[in-house]
Amino acid sequence: MGYAEIYRGWKADPEAFWMKAAEAIDWDELPSKALFADKAPLYEWFSDARVNTCWNAVDRHVEAGRGDQPAIIHDSPITHSTKGITYRELQSRVASLAGALRAKGVGKGDRVIIYMPMIPESLEAMLACARLGAIHSVVFGGFAAHELALRIDDAKPRAIIAASCGLEPGRVVHYKPLLDKAIESATHKPDFCVIFQREQEVAKLTEGRDVSWHGFQYGVEPADCVPVEGNHPAYILYTSGTTGAPKGVVRPTAGHLVALNWTMKNLYNVEAGDVFWAASDVGWVVGHSYICYGPLIAGCTTIVFEGKPVGTPDAGTFWRVIQNHKVKSFFTAPTALRAIKREDPNGELIKDYNLRNLQALYLAGERADPDTINWAQRHLGIPVIDHWWQTETGWAIAGNPLGIEALPVKIGSPSVAMPGYDVQVLDEGGHPVKPGDLGAIAVKLPLPPGTVPTLWNAEARFRKSYLEHFPGYYETGDAGYIDEDGYLYIMARTDDVINVAGHRLSTGAMEEVLASHPDVAECAVIGVADALKGQVPIGFLCLNRGCNRAHGEIAKEAVALVRDRIGPVAAFKTACIVDRLPKTRSGKILRGTMVKIADGEDYKMPATIDDPVILDEIAEALRTLGYPSKG
Repeated sequence: MGYAEIYRGWKADPEAFWMKAAEAIDWDELPSKALFADKAPLYEWFSDARVNTCWNAVDRHVEAGRGDQPAIIHDSPITHSTKGITYRELQSRVASLAGALRAKGVGKGDRVIIYMPMIPESLEAMLACARLGAIHSVVFGGFAAHELALRIDDAKPRAIIAASCGLEPGRVVHYKPLLDKAIESATHKPDFCVIFQREQEVAKLTEGRDVSWHGFQYGVEPADCVPVEGNHPAYILYTSGTTGAPKGVVRPTAGHLVALNWTMKNLYNVEAGDVFWAASDVGWVVGHSYICYGPLIAGCTTIVFEGKPVGTPDAGTFWRVIQNHKVKSFFTAPTALRAIKREDPNGELIKDYNLRNLQALYLAGERADPDTINWAQRHLGIPVIDHWWQTETGWAIAGNPLGIEALPVKIGSPSVAMPGYDVQVLDEGGHPVKPGDLGAIAVKLPLPPGTVPTLWNAEARFRKSYLEHFPGYYETGDAGYIDEDGYLYIMARTDDVINVAGHRLSTGAMEEVLASHPDVAECAVIGVADALKGQVPIGFLCLNRGCNRAHGEIAKEAVALVRDRIGPVAAFKTACIVDRLPKTRSGKILRGTMVKIADGEDYKMPATIDDPVILDEIAEALRTLGYPSKG
């Protein structure tokens, strides 16, 4: 069956579609039905089933005779080490850790915060929680103490599992002092902390509270898997809210299992025994879905990579990992690819590696500009698949399902809606717009299995953030359009659609044009306040390494490009060259913060910012352009 037939089949009978998908999961008690709609517009899936995530991700593969297959490969160019862990070893390690947690009182429904770097023990901690029915909340390793304290107070964990340190190129990130400071300032105090001591830095343990990773497991009985209800939260993952406290996205156990398992074959075209690599971090949703759970549920080998796309040691490190570990399907963020392209614009380093096992490259996390996709396709010679999803959904809303059918690629589009998602583009009044018209992207309720059913301890906030603006829909917060063929185009966050003299314009469309300039490695466009036109766009351009042309000339050419391709209506007159753009650690450009600087508004330093100094550089660039303007 092709994609269109499968999508139509889902739409005609969603219940049958998801019950069929559920057959691939090992259940302790089968679900009586798929959808539970009695609390609509809050929906649940497979609620009356009983199941265990860790069993499905680890134990069943050992039972099936594949215990000797590598489950995890840890590749760290920072420590110059590679280590493999088989499914049988993983089962033993996870059962031991779970047993030790259980002996200290952790059980079903208890929360455990995990504050760890990119090491296999991070996945083991997640799986040990899942084994017991405990609810984990992973916080990006090295996150500021204040932000960690907010999450401690919201989740109220019984325990915190942390590492002594994380490693960045050229420096050690001291996790333990950050953890101590967070616990000190938090109102809620955990019963105990488990510290994994890394040889690069051995942390001082707090007597009576802290236990060492290996020490507290000594002589403890390993734990078996504890079945939980289908709607039991597997984890909480906090996303930074634009205002106030972070939002705790809840991931329900059964839907998470069914949906992720379905995506591995149908979307990413991998099966048991294949090597899958998502170059992300366990602190982000991609790390949850496609470093830890998805690949392991499907019986794949997953790669845990401790490094950067450039600088560890060079822009060829991704290609080395893909060659050495025979990666079949690779997933990264466009921002990582742009960093590689900036360092190696002609793709010379790609030629040094044998990438014959690589079948496809998947991009998500930021808009994938056509120039970057074209660059990757030209040098890799494989499909480059943009797909679109969110922390809240946990898996792709739209994509190109290579495991079902390789659809024609339309560069600039994440392709088509996946089964489970009825995607619509709406005007401000909530009415669908015609093909090609820009509007707010929303998904008709119910959302499919594995997606957010509510926020942790914040149902009213969930309703207000996602359900109230367009009744009967989930509001994605993204803007875009659907073309005549049903292909979706994500043009900007709704906040990034700017209003220039009454014309609604997408900053994403302008960025696409700017990125096509041969000297531009990366760019961002923001709309700044203007007394005459309401808003006007400004472009920020980062240039390819080795480009020594006059900045003023490049800026002029960039302005001319936008005026030529989008037209004078865009009122695009200003572009400036900067060395780098402010980003979150997951690679999202902080456009909203840039707008506040340009408009002279107060702003809160984003907790997820990669390097706060960049904001000073942006502010200086804006000052030279006359922003914020005086009146």
